[in-house]
Amino acid sequence: MTVHFIGAGPGAADLITVRGRDLIAKCPVCLYAGSLVPQALLTHCPPGAEIVDTAPLTLDDIVARIAAAAREGKDVARLHSGDLSIWSALGEQLRRLDQVGIAYTITPGVPAFAAASAVLARELTLPEVAQSVVLTRTSGRASSMPESEQLEAFAATRATLAVHLSIHAIEDVVRRLLPFYGSDCPAAVVYRATWPEEHVIRGTLQTIVAQTAEAAPERTALILVGDALGRDDFRESALYSVDYRRRFRGGA
Repeated sequence: MTVHFIGAGPGAADLITVRGRDLIAKCPVCLYAGSLVPQALLTHCPPGAEIVDTAPLTLDDIVARIAAAAREGKDVARLHSGDLSIWSALGEQLRRLDQVGIAYTITPGVPAFAAASAVLARELTLPEVAQSVVLTRTSGRASSMPESEQLEAFAATRATLAVHLSIHAIEDVVRRLLPFYGSDCPAAVVYRATWPEEHVIRGTLQTIVAQTAEAAPERTALILVGDALGRDDFRESALYSVDYRRRFRGGA
């Protein structure tokens, strides 16, 4: 028996990997985060599968469901939104399964920041503008931020910031970023990227708070800040330059 942890992607049902889809189709038990995973993905479950929405469950409840499936020798598809590498509560589940000796696999998914980049039609790293993307959040009820991981520290690099789980605190986020990026720095809020109710707000650090207040997006919105969101005067990458020699184009 194996538990297959699967990144279900940012929202659109077809933004799941082929591997993830095929694993869902062969597992007689499916545990999914119902508040964030689209119902359409459940159509891949085999006929008669046991399907459990984990949104109202505790970690103990989830592990108990998995243990019950293990006793029956049934593989489990465990669906999480986006990608499993960040803010997925994967670590605590793996620790519990390690303690009881239940096998698992991990299949990555399309993360929210990548979906937002696609929706905005913007590369988040541009030559000589930004070469780093910082994925971060602000403190919340579920988890506080380590003292060394503050917005000001990341903002000092002027990298592209993808601020998750913080739309409720956007006024504070902007206040903390303004001294580093300036009021004219491009900013965007992407609500439920790739879902039918997707909504995009484009502005600057000077305007984005008022724009967001008018649109009133919910907690699943992502805040993006950085010059890469609005620059069209960047230098083209040397990778494809006619003067750049590399081994795939006759270079050493």
